[in-house]
Amino acid sequence: MGAKRVLLIAGGTVGGLGAVLSITPPQFGSSAATALSKSNPAPAPAQTQAAAPASTPAPAATKKSTTKATTAPAPAATTAAPAAAKPSGTFIGATQQTRFGPVQVQVTLSNGKITAAKALQFPNNDFRSQQISQQAIPYLVQETLAANSANIQGVGGASYTSQGWYDSLVSALAKAGL
Repeated sequence: MGAKRVLLIAGGTVGGLGAVLSITPPQFGSSAATALSKSNPAPAPAQTQAAAPASTPAPAATKKSTTKATTAPAPAATTAAPAAAKPSGTFIGATQQTRFGPVQVQVTLSNGKITAAKALQFPNNDFRSQQISQQAIPYLVQETLAANSANIQGVGGASYTSQGWYDSLVSALAKAGL
């Protein structure tokens, strides 16, 4: 009787965990995490076998170097080039076709900072798509303004709209030179 209860509890826990993970919103634009993992690969796992000791120690260097180190003259101070002007204006991203309809984003920049974002097109061909878009678009705008980039999380339950928003946002920011 006790073993069945343990199996039921373990099965319920695994099922619940699977349900939670299945509704977690997708991670759009997490290039920072991807770049970090590419530039700093994970260390190799520790080897389980002990390394064999070397049979003979390496000979120590016995000869002294007679050349003196020379220092190079310090380069002349140069003036820094002026920083490139940060983009300002309104930029419209490419229209992204999703399974439920097109998504197109417009962003307004002021000195390289996103000050406004809105959906010019969004899925609204049927009642359900309208409902999802009405709920998801404000969150996507909020995430875009908070991130000040395309590194947004997306909205759970609106993955097609979120992906379309992300792709169009990337396009708009590329047009702005960001």
